[in-house]
Amino acid sequence: MSQQTVLVIDDERDIRELLTITLGRMDLQVDAVGTVAEARQALAGKTYDLCFTDMRLPDGNGHEIVEHIAANHPDMPVAMITAYGNVDAAVNALKAGAFDFVSKPVDIQMLRQLVRTALRLAEERRTGKAAAKAGNAGERLIGDSPAMQQVRATIAKLARNQAPVYIAGESGVGKELVARLIHEQGPRAGGPFVPVNCGAIPSELMESEFFGHRKGSFTGAHTDKEGLFQAAHGGTLFLDEVAELPLHMQVKLLRAIQEKAVRPIGAREEVPVDVRILSATHKNLAALVEQGQFRQDLFYRINVIELRVPPLRERRGDVPLLANFILQGLARKDGGNPRQLLPEARQALEAYDFPGNVRELENILERATAMCDGERVDADDLMLPQRMPRTEATHAVPGQPAPAAPPPPSATGDGGLDDYISNLERGAIMKALEESRYNKTAAAKKLGITFRALRYKLKKLGID
Repeated sequence: MSQQTVLVIDDERDIRELLTITLGRMDLQVDAVGTVAEARQALAGKTYDLCFTDMRLPDGNGHEIVEHIAANHPDMPVAMITAYGNVDAAVNALKAGAFDFVSKPVDIQMLRQLVRTALRLAEERRTGKAAAKAGNAGERLIGDSPAMQQVRATIAKLARNQAPVYIAGESGVGKELVARLIHEQGPRAGGPFVPVNCGAIPSELMESEFFGHRKGSFTGAHTDKEGLFQAAHGGTLFLDEVAELPLHMQVKLLRAIQEKAVRPIGAREEVPVDVRILSATHKNLAALVEQGQFRQDLFYRINVIELRVPPLRERRGDVPLLANFILQGLARKDGGNPRQLLPEARQALEAYDFPGNVRELENILERATAMCDGERVDADDLMLPQRMPRTEATHAVPGQPAPAAPPPPSATGDGGLDDYISNLERGAIMKALEESRYNKTAAAKKLGITFRALRYKLKKLGID
Protein backbone atom coordinates (compact mmCIF):
# COMPACT_ATOMS: atom_id res chain seq x y z
CA MET A 1 0.00 0.00 0.00
CA SER A 2 1.38 3.42 -0.98
CA GLN A 3 2.21 5.94 1.73
CA GLN A 4 -0.65 8.33 2.55
CA THR A 5 0.00 12.03 2.02
CA VAL A 6 -0.97 15.18 3.92
CA LEU A 7 -0.78 18.84 2.89
CA VAL A 8 -0.13 21.35 5.71
CA ILE A 9 -0.81 25.05 5.02
CA ASP A 10 0.37 27.45 7.73
CA ASP A 11 2.51 30.59 7.68
CA GLU A 12 4.00 29.82 11.13
CA ARG A 13 7.17 27.80 10.74
CA ASP A 14 6.84 26.23 14.22
CA ILE A 15 3.36 24.87 13.44
CA ARG A 16 4.52 23.48 10.08
CA GLU A 17 7.44 21.71 11.76
CA LEU A 18 5.30 20.35 14.62
CA LEU A 19 2.72 18.90 12.22
CA THR A 20 5.40 17.55 9.89
CA ILE A 21 7.16 15.71 12.72
CA THR A 22 3.94 14.43 14.34
CA LEU A 23 2.42 13.22 11.08
CA GLY A 24 5.72 11.78 9.94
CA ARG A 25 5.78 9.59 13.04
CA MET A 26 2.38 8.28 11.92
CA ASP A 27 4.08 7.08 8.71
CA LEU A 28 2.52 9.85 6.61
CA GLN A 29 4.25 11.83 3.89
CA VAL A 30 3.89 15.57 4.56
CA ASP A 31 4.15 18.58 2.24
CA ALA A 32 4.13 21.92 4.08
CA VAL A 33 3.51 25.36 2.53
CA GLY A 34 2.85 28.84 3.90
CA THR A 35 0.51 30.65 1.49
CA VAL A 36 -2.73 30.22 -0.45
CA ALA A 37 -0.85 30.48 -3.76
CA GLU A 38 1.58 27.72 -2.77
CA ALA A 39 -1.32 25.58 -1.59
CA ARG A 40 -3.16 25.93 -4.91
CA GLN A 41 0.02 24.99 -6.76
CA ALA A 42 0.55 21.91 -4.55
CA LEU A 43 -3.08 20.80 -4.96
CA ALA A 44 -2.86 21.21 -8.74
CA GLY A 45 0.13 18.91 -9.01
CA LYS A 46 -0.63 16.17 -6.48
CA THR A 47 -3.48 14.25 -4.87
CA TYR A 48 -3.52 14.31 -1.06
CA ASP A 49 -5.36 12.14 1.45
CA LEU A 50 -5.82 14.95 3.98
CA CYS A 51 -5.22 18.69 4.32
CA PHE A 52 -4.66 21.00 7.29
CA THR A 53 -4.99 24.75 6.70
CA ASP A 54 -4.52 27.74 8.97
CA MET A 55 -7.30 30.31 9.17
CA ARG A 56 -5.17 33.38 8.46
CA LEU A 57 -2.61 33.30 5.67
CA PRO A 58 -0.46 36.12 4.19
CA ASP A 59 -2.28 36.17 0.84
CA GLY A 60 -5.78 35.05 1.87
CA ASN A 61 -7.54 32.82 4.39
CA GLY A 62 -8.32 29.21 5.09
CA HIS A 63 -11.91 29.52 3.88
CA GLU A 64 -10.61 29.94 0.35
CA ILE A 65 -8.73 26.65 0.72
CA VAL A 66 -11.76 24.85 2.18
CA GLU A 67 -14.01 26.06 -0.66
CA HIS A 68 -11.37 25.25 -3.31
CA ILE A 69 -10.95 21.68 -2.00
CA ALA A 70 -14.72 21.17 -1.67
CA ALA A 71 -15.15 22.20 -5.32
CA ASN A 72 -12.14 20.45 -6.87
CA HIS A 73 -11.22 17.61 -4.48
CA PRO A 74 -14.54 16.59 -2.82
CA ASP A 75 -13.12 13.30 -1.52
CA MET A 76 -10.30 15.00 0.42
CA PRO A 77 -11.03 15.81 4.11
CA VAL A 78 -9.72 19.24 5.14
CA ALA A 79 -9.30 20.40 8.74
CA MET A 80 -9.04 24.03 9.85
CA ILE A 81 -6.34 25.20 12.26
CA THR A 82 -7.76 28.02 14.42
CA ALA A 83 -6.48 30.28 17.17
CA TYR A 84 -7.37 29.22 20.72
CA GLY A 85 -10.95 30.22 21.55
CA ASN A 86 -11.82 31.29 18.00
CA VAL A 87 -14.68 28.85 17.75
CA ASP A 88 -16.71 31.11 15.44
CA ALA A 89 -14.06 30.65 12.74
CA ALA A 90 -14.16 26.89 13.28
CA VAL A 91 -17.96 26.80 13.00
CA ASN A 92 -17.86 28.82 9.77
CA ALA A 93 -15.22 26.45 8.40
CA LEU A 94 -17.43 23.45 9.17
CA LYS A 95 -20.33 25.13 7.39
CA ALA A 96 -18.09 25.74 4.37
CA GLY A 97 -17.28 22.03 4.17
CA ALA A 98 -14.34 21.44 6.52
CA PHE A 99 -14.10 17.98 8.05
CA ASP A 100 -13.10 19.19 11.53
CA PHE A 101 -10.95 21.78 13.28
CA VAL A 102 -7.96 21.81 15.60
CA SER A 103 -7.11 24.71 17.95
CA LYS A 104 -3.69 26.22 18.69
CA PRO A 105 -1.75 25.28 20.71
CA VAL A 106 -2.15 21.93 19.00
CA ASP A 107 -2.93 18.99 21.30
CA ILE A 108 -0.93 16.10 19.83
CA GLN A 109 -3.26 13.38 21.17
CA MET A 110 -6.33 15.08 19.67
CA LEU A 111 -4.46 15.73 16.42
CA ARG A 112 -3.60 12.05 16.01
CA GLN A 113 -7.19 11.00 16.67
CA LEU A 114 -8.47 13.52 14.13
CA VAL A 115 -5.97 12.27 11.52
CA ARG A 116 -6.95 8.62 12.04
CA THR A 117 -10.65 9.51 11.69
CA ALA A 118 -10.06 11.63 8.57
CA LEU A 119 -7.92 8.98 6.86
CA ARG A 120 -10.57 6.32 7.51
CA LEU A 121 -13.07 8.57 5.78
CA ALA A 122 -10.72 9.15 2.83
CA GLU A 123 -10.15 5.40 2.49
CA GLU A 124 -13.90 4.69 2.56
CA ARG A 125 -14.50 7.23 -0.18
CA ARG A 126 -11.81 5.71 -2.38
CA THR A 127 -13.01 2.14 -1.94
CA GLY A 128 -16.71 2.95 -2.24
CA LYS A 129 -17.54 1.79 1.28
CA ALA A 130 -19.19 5.13 2.06
CA ALA A 131 -21.61 4.67 -0.84
CA ALA A 132 -22.38 1.13 0.35
CA LYS A 133 -23.16 2.44 3.83
CA ALA A 134 -25.43 5.09 2.34
CA GLY A 135 -27.24 2.38 0.38
CA ASN A 136 -27.84 0.38 3.56
CA ALA A 137 -29.63 3.38 5.10
CA GLY A 138 -32.66 2.69 2.90
CA GLU A 139 -33.08 -0.68 4.57
CA ARG A 140 -33.91 0.99 7.90
CA LEU A 141 -35.09 4.47 6.91
CA ILE A 142 -38.20 3.34 5.08
CA GLY A 143 -39.88 5.48 2.41
CA ASP A 144 -39.69 6.33 -1.28
CA SER A 145 -41.24 9.79 -1.01
CA PRO A 146 -39.16 12.77 -2.23
CA ALA A 147 -38.94 13.99 1.38
CA MET A 148 -37.31 10.75 2.58
CA GLN A 149 -35.02 10.52 -0.44
CA GLN A 150 -33.79 14.00 0.47
CA VAL A 151 -33.26 12.97 4.10
CA ARG A 152 -31.17 9.95 3.04
CA ALA A 153 -29.08 12.09 0.66
CA THR A 154 -28.48 14.65 3.42
CA ILE A 155 -27.47 11.93 5.89
CA ALA A 156 -24.85 10.68 3.42
CA LYS A 157 -23.41 14.21 3.11
CA LEU A 158 -23.43 14.88 6.87
CA ALA A 159 -21.61 11.61 7.54
CA ARG A 160 -18.57 12.96 5.66
CA ASN A 161 -17.61 15.59 8.23
CA GLN A 162 -17.59 16.18 11.96
CA ALA A 163 -19.86 19.23 12.09
CA PRO A 164 -22.45 19.25 14.89
CA VAL A 165 -25.90 18.44 13.47
CA TYR A 166 -29.24 19.51 14.91
CA ILE A 167 -32.03 17.09 13.98
CA ALA A 168 -35.43 18.77 14.08
CA GLY A 169 -38.74 16.97 13.96
CA GLU A 170 -41.86 16.04 15.87
CA SER A 171 -41.98 13.25 18.44
CA GLY A 172 -41.93 9.81 16.86
CA VAL A 173 -40.49 10.72 13.43
CA GLY A 174 -37.28 8.72 13.97
CA LYS A 175 -34.72 11.36 14.99
CA GLU A 176 -32.58 8.84 16.88
CA LEU A 177 -32.51 6.51 13.86
CA VAL A 178 -31.34 9.42 11.70
CA ALA A 179 -28.58 10.17 14.24
CA ARG A 180 -27.49 6.52 14.26
CA LEU A 181 -27.30 6.47 10.47
CA ILE A 182 -25.15 9.62 10.41
CA HIS A 183 -22.83 7.89 12.88
CA GLU A 184 -22.80 4.52 11.10
CA GLN A 185 -22.11 5.98 7.66
CA GLY A 186 -19.20 8.10 8.85
CA PRO A 187 -15.61 7.36 9.87
CA ARG A 188 -16.64 7.09 13.54
CA ALA A 189 -18.76 4.00 12.85
CA GLY A 190 -16.22 1.82 14.70
CA GLY A 191 -16.57 4.00 17.81
CA PRO A 192 -19.44 4.13 20.30
CA PHE A 193 -22.81 5.75 19.64
CA VAL A 194 -24.07 7.06 22.98
CA PRO A 195 -27.67 8.35 23.05
CA VAL A 196 -28.87 10.30 26.07
CA ASN A 197 -32.34 11.67 26.80
CA CYS A 198 -31.60 15.04 28.38
CA GLY A 199 -35.10 15.22 29.84
CA ALA A 200 -34.72 11.96 31.76
CA ILE A 201 -31.67 12.96 33.89
CA PRO A 202 -32.41 14.74 37.21
CA SER A 203 -30.92 18.23 37.21
CA GLU A 204 -28.73 17.59 40.28
CA LEU A 205 -27.10 14.54 38.62
CA MET A 206 -26.50 16.03 35.18
CA GLU A 207 -22.92 17.22 35.65
CA SER A 208 -21.85 13.84 37.02
CA GLU A 209 -23.69 11.99 34.24
CA PHE A 210 -22.18 14.06 31.45
CA PHE A 211 -18.64 14.61 32.74
CA GLY A 212 -18.11 11.92 35.38
CA HIS A 213 -16.70 12.31 38.88
CA ARG A 214 -13.77 11.31 41.06
CA LYS A 215 -14.04 9.11 44.13
CA GLY A 216 -14.91 11.15 47.22
CA SER A 217 -15.90 14.27 45.27
CA PHE A 218 -19.34 14.27 46.92
CA THR A 219 -21.42 12.12 49.26
CA GLY A 220 -22.07 8.79 47.60
CA ALA A 221 -19.15 9.02 45.15
CA HIS A 222 -17.54 5.77 46.28
CA THR A 223 -15.62 5.15 43.03
CA ASP A 224 -14.45 7.06 39.97
CA LYS A 225 -17.20 7.28 37.37
CA GLU A 226 -16.85 7.84 33.63
CA GLY A 227 -19.23 10.41 32.13
CA LEU A 228 -21.18 10.24 28.88
CA PHE A 229 -18.58 12.34 27.05
CA GLN A 230 -15.81 9.90 28.00
CA ALA A 231 -18.03 6.94 27.11
CA ALA A 232 -18.54 8.42 23.62
CA HIS A 233 -14.81 9.12 23.09
CA GLY A 234 -13.90 8.32 19.49
CA GLY A 235 -17.57 8.12 18.53
CA THR A 236 -20.80 10.12 18.67
CA LEU A 237 -22.79 11.61 21.55
CA PHE A 238 -26.47 12.04 20.67
CA LEU A 239 -28.24 14.59 22.86
CA ASP A 240 -31.94 13.83 22.49
CA GLU A 241 -34.45 16.38 23.79
CA VAL A 242 -31.60 18.87 24.19
CA ALA A 243 -34.14 21.63 24.88
CA GLU A 244 -34.71 20.08 28.32
CA LEU A 245 -31.21 20.98 29.53
CA PRO A 246 -31.29 23.51 32.39
CA LEU A 247 -29.36 26.74 31.80
CA HIS A 248 -26.50 25.88 34.15
CA MET A 249 -25.80 22.69 32.17
CA GLN A 250 -26.05 24.56 28.88
CA VAL A 251 -23.05 26.67 29.96
CA LYS A 252 -20.98 23.60 30.86
CA LEU A 253 -21.98 21.77 27.69
CA LEU A 254 -20.98 24.77 25.58
CA ARG A 255 -17.51 24.78 27.12
CA ALA A 256 -17.08 21.03 26.60
CA ILE A 257 -17.99 21.38 22.91
CA GLN A 258 -15.73 24.40 22.38
CA GLU A 259 -12.68 23.08 24.20
CA LYS A 260 -13.12 19.39 23.29
CA ALA A 261 -12.39 18.60 26.93
CA VAL A 262 -14.33 17.94 30.14
CA ARG A 263 -13.51 18.24 33.84
CA PRO A 264 -14.97 15.43 35.97
CA ILE A 265 -16.36 16.57 39.33
CA GLY A 266 -13.49 16.55 41.84
CA ALA A 267 -10.77 16.41 39.15
CA ARG A 268 -7.97 19.00 38.95
CA GLU A 269 -7.41 18.79 35.23
CA GLU A 270 -9.57 18.58 32.13
CA VAL A 271 -9.73 15.36 30.13
CA PRO A 272 -9.55 15.66 26.30
CA VAL A 273 -12.51 14.05 24.52
CA ASP A 274 -12.93 13.33 20.83
CA VAL A 275 -16.69 13.32 20.35
CA ARG A 276 -19.03 14.31 17.55
CA ILE A 277 -22.17 16.02 18.84
CA LEU A 278 -25.57 15.30 17.33
CA SER A 279 -28.65 16.75 19.01
CA ALA A 280 -32.41 16.71 18.58
CA THR A 281 -35.65 17.97 20.06
CA HIS A 282 -39.30 18.09 19.04
CA LYS A 283 -39.51 21.66 20.37
CA ASN A 284 -38.81 24.87 18.43
CA LEU A 285 -35.30 25.59 19.66
CA ALA A 286 -35.06 28.97 17.89
CA ALA A 287 -38.24 30.10 19.68
CA LEU A 288 -36.79 28.99 23.02
CA VAL A 289 -33.69 31.10 22.29
CA GLU A 290 -35.95 34.12 21.67
CA GLN A 291 -37.72 33.45 24.99
CA GLY A 292 -34.41 33.24 26.86
CA GLN A 293 -34.91 29.58 27.77
CA PHE A 294 -32.01 28.30 25.64
CA ARG A 295 -28.61 29.92 25.26
CA GLN A 296 -28.05 31.49 21.86
CA ASP A 297 -24.32 30.68 21.84
CA LEU A 298 -25.02 26.98 22.50
CA PHE A 299 -27.74 26.99 19.83
CA TYR A 300 -25.21 28.20 17.24
CA ARG A 301 -22.68 25.56 18.30
CA ILE A 302 -25.01 22.56 18.06
CA ASN A 303 -26.95 23.91 15.07
CA VAL A 304 -24.06 24.21 12.61
CA ILE A 305 -26.15 22.13 10.20
CA GLU A 306 -29.88 21.47 10.62
CA LEU A 307 -31.65 18.38 9.32
CA ARG A 308 -35.44 18.32 9.44
CA VAL A 309 -37.14 14.93 9.54
CA PRO A 310 -40.66 15.26 8.05
CA PRO A 311 -43.74 14.07 9.96
CA LEU A 312 -45.63 11.08 8.62
CA ARG A 313 -48.59 13.17 7.46
CA GLU A 314 -46.26 14.92 4.98
CA ARG A 315 -45.33 11.59 3.35
CA ARG A 316 -48.55 9.60 3.39
CA GLY A 317 -47.42 7.56 0.40
CA ASP A 318 -44.78 5.94 2.63
CA VAL A 319 -47.38 4.60 5.08
CA PRO A 320 -48.02 1.27 3.25
CA LEU A 321 -44.26 0.60 2.96
CA LEU A 322 -43.74 1.40 6.63
CA ALA A 323 -46.74 -0.68 7.67
CA ASN A 324 -45.49 -3.75 5.76
CA PHE A 325 -42.02 -3.32 7.25
CA ILE A 326 -43.44 -3.09 10.78
CA LEU A 327 -45.75 -6.07 10.28
CA GLN A 328 -42.82 -8.19 9.04
CA GLY A 329 -40.83 -7.20 12.10
CA LEU A 330 -43.68 -8.13 14.43
CA ALA A 331 -43.99 -11.51 12.69
CA ARG A 332 -40.28 -12.21 13.18
CA LYS A 333 -40.59 -11.33 16.85
CA ASP A 334 -43.65 -13.55 17.34
CA GLY A 335 -42.38 -16.39 15.14
CA GLY A 336 -45.41 -16.40 12.81
CA ASN A 337 -46.45 -15.16 9.39
CA PRO A 338 -46.82 -11.42 8.84
CA ARG A 339 -50.38 -10.10 8.95
CA GLN A 340 -51.77 -8.57 5.75
CA LEU A 341 -53.53 -5.21 5.64
CA LEU A 342 -56.89 -5.26 3.88
CA PRO A 343 -57.47 -2.37 1.42
CA GLU A 344 -59.88 -0.66 3.84
CA ALA A 345 -57.25 -0.75 6.60
CA ARG A 346 -54.58 0.64 4.27
CA GLN A 347 -56.86 3.47 3.20
CA ALA A 348 -57.70 4.26 6.83
CA LEU A 349 -54.00 4.48 7.71
CA GLU A 350 -53.22 6.70 4.73
CA ALA A 351 -56.05 9.06 5.71
CA TYR A 352 -54.98 9.29 9.36
CA ASP A 353 -52.83 12.24 10.50
CA PHE A 354 -50.55 10.30 12.89
CA PRO A 355 -49.83 12.95 15.55
CA GLY A 356 -47.45 10.39 17.09
CA ASN A 357 -45.81 9.70 13.70
CA VAL A 358 -43.94 6.43 13.04
CA ARG A 359 -43.95 5.46 16.72
CA GLU A 360 -47.74 5.73 16.78
CA LEU A 361 -48.00 3.62 13.60
CA GLU A 362 -45.88 0.93 15.28
CA ASN A 363 -48.16 0.94 18.35
CA ILE A 364 -51.34 0.82 16.24
CA LEU A 365 -50.10 -2.15 14.21
CA GLU A 366 -48.82 -4.03 17.25
CA ARG A 367 -52.21 -3.65 18.90
CA ALA A 368 -54.03 -4.60 15.67
CA THR A 369 -52.03 -7.83 15.24
CA ALA A 370 -52.86 -8.78 18.80
CA MET A 371 -56.57 -8.03 18.37
CA CYS A 372 -57.35 -9.35 14.87
CA ASP A 373 -58.79 -12.87 14.58
CA GLY A 374 -57.14 -14.11 11.38
CA GLU A 375 -54.15 -13.31 9.20
CA ARG A 376 -55.67 -10.12 7.85
CA VAL A 377 -56.05 -6.74 9.50
CA ASP A 378 -59.19 -4.75 8.70
CA ALA A 379 -59.97 -1.13 9.49
CA ASP A 380 -61.82 -1.98 12.73
CA ASP A 381 -58.79 -3.88 14.05
CA LEU A 382 -56.74 -0.67 13.84
CA MET A 383 -58.95 1.10 16.41
CA LEU A 384 -57.78 4.49 15.15
CA PRO A 385 -58.58 7.39 17.50
CA GLN A 386 -61.57 9.43 16.41
CA ARG A 387 -60.34 12.87 15.45
CA MET A 388 -62.53 15.95 15.05
CA PRO A 389 -62.85 16.59 11.29
CA ARG A 390 -60.98 19.65 10.06
CA THR A 391 -63.58 22.04 8.61
CA GLU A 392 -63.87 25.71 7.78
CA ALA A 393 -65.53 26.16 11.19
CA THR A 394 -62.10 26.06 12.80
CA HIS A 395 -61.02 29.25 11.04
CA ALA A 396 -62.49 32.68 11.59
CA VAL A 397 -63.50 34.63 8.47
CA PRO A 398 -62.57 38.34 8.53
CA GLY A 399 -65.64 40.55 8.89
CA GLN A 400 -67.89 37.71 10.01
CA PRO A 401 -68.78 36.41 13.48
CA ALA A 402 -66.60 33.55 14.65
CA PRO A 403 -68.39 30.23 14.18
CA ALA A 404 -69.47 28.30 17.22
CA ALA A 405 -66.97 25.75 18.48
CA PRO A 406 -67.99 22.12 18.00
CA PRO A 407 -69.69 20.68 21.10
CA PRO A 408 -67.59 18.48 23.41
CA PRO A 409 -68.17 14.74 23.36
CA SER A 410 -71.31 13.81 25.22
CA ALA A 411 -70.87 12.49 28.74
CA THR A 412 -74.27 10.88 28.64
CA GLY A 413 -73.89 8.76 25.52
CA ASP A 414 -74.15 5.02 25.39
CA GLY A 415 -70.91 4.55 27.31
CA GLY A 416 -71.95 6.62 30.31
CA LEU A 417 -69.90 8.98 32.47
CA ASP A 418 -67.28 6.40 33.50
CA ASP A 419 -66.40 5.63 29.88
CA TYR A 420 -66.25 9.32 29.06
CA ILE A 421 -63.80 10.00 31.91
CA SER A 422 -61.74 6.92 30.99
CA ASN A 423 -61.42 8.16 27.42
CA LEU A 424 -60.26 11.56 28.65
CA GLU A 425 -57.69 9.89 30.91
CA ARG A 426 -56.53 7.61 28.13
CA GLY A 427 -56.03 10.56 25.76
CA ALA A 428 -54.06 12.57 28.34
CA ILE A 429 -51.86 9.59 29.23
CA MET A 430 -51.14 8.68 25.59
CA LYS A 431 -50.22 12.32 24.84
CA ALA A 432 -47.85 12.44 27.83
CA LEU A 433 -46.26 9.12 26.82
CA GLU A 434 -45.72 10.31 23.24
CA GLU A 435 -44.20 13.63 24.37
CA SER A 436 -41.83 11.83 26.78
CA ARG A 437 -40.81 9.16 24.22
CA TYR A 438 -42.64 6.54 26.32
CA ASN A 439 -40.47 7.20 29.36
CA LYS A 440 -43.06 6.42 32.07
CA THR A 441 -41.23 8.33 34.81
CA ALA A 442 -41.15 11.49 32.66
CA ALA A 443 -44.78 10.94 31.58
CA ALA A 444 -45.91 10.70 35.21
CA LYS A 445 -44.11 13.97 35.94
CA LYS A 446 -45.87 15.67 33.01
CA LEU A 447 -49.23 14.41 34.26
CA GLY A 448 -48.52 15.54 37.83
CA ILE A 449 -49.01 12.06 39.32
CA THR A 450 -46.70 9.50 40.90
CA PHE A 451 -45.08 6.73 38.90
CA ARG A 452 -47.09 4.18 40.91
CA ALA A 453 -50.35 5.99 40.08
CA LEU A 454 -49.45 6.00 36.38
CA ARG A 455 -48.72 2.26 36.50
CA TYR A 456 -52.10 1.64 38.07
CA LYS A 457 -53.90 3.72 35.41
CA LEU A 458 -52.02 2.00 32.57
CA LYS A 459 -53.13 -1.37 33.89
CA LYS A 460 -56.69 -0.19 34.50
CA LEU A 461 -57.03 1.30 31.00
CA GLY A 462 -55.32 -1.62 29.29
CA ILE A 463 -52.45 0.51 27.91
CA ASP A 464 -49.32 -1.56 27.40
